[in-house]
Amino acid sequence: MVARLLDGPIPTESRASAVADIFQEVEEDVRRERFEKLWKRYGNYVVGVALAAVLVTAGIVWWRDYQRKQNEARAERFLAALEQAGRGEADPAKAAFAKLAEDGGAGYATLARLQQGALLAKAGDAAGAVKQYEAIAADGRIDQLFRDFAVVLIAQETIETADPAALTQRLQALTGDKNPWRHSATELMALLAKRAGDAAKAKELYTRLADDLTAPQGMRARATEMLAIIGG
Repeated sequence: MVARLLDGPIPTESRASAVADIFQEVEEDVRRERFEKLWKRYGNYVVGVALAAVLVTAGIVWWRDYQRKQNEARAERFLAALEQAGRGEADPAKAAFAKLAEDGGAGYATLARLQQGALLAKAGDAAGAVKQYEAIAADGRIDQLFRDFAVVLIAQETIETADPAALTQRLQALTGDKNPWRHSATELMALLAKRAGDAAKAKELYTRLADDLTAPQGMRARATEMLAIIGG
């Protein structure tokens, strides 16, 4: 390109085009030289980062697949234990739930512990069931949803024996508008009030439950029946 410029007269437009081509070639050479320097300096790092990204992505995919398979296996074990319990095979069911309580992960381990309590209650061991539920309610590693449910189960098992005031206080904490166990807690509190001879409090609670359109229909029906019994 430079030789052409030196050969003789060149039209102005051609000369401008030639000069532009020269600058473009020089610019490309400079870019190539810079790239080669940068690659020599950082090439291994770039490859390492890219490789790490691939490995991390592959690891995440593998871990998710592993967790999915683990959860599926735990679900199958849990359902099998439920079926055993339903058939009256208490001992195999207890053993299966005990194993799940150890290695079932956060979710199925908690469900297994709740079922252990249910089996104890079904066998007539109310004290053992309450002990199991109390352990769940006090376990800070467990989701609050299950801990609150354990309190509801404790109230159901001790409704006739526990101190009404103390049990009512525990249930009161579950009656917030966003708590999924608020309706069960309200019904149990009404029963406790009736047991304590506080008809006015029982009537108030049953009325609240009967008028609550978000409460289960069966629960509202029971509240209405109880209001009729106590003169509501």
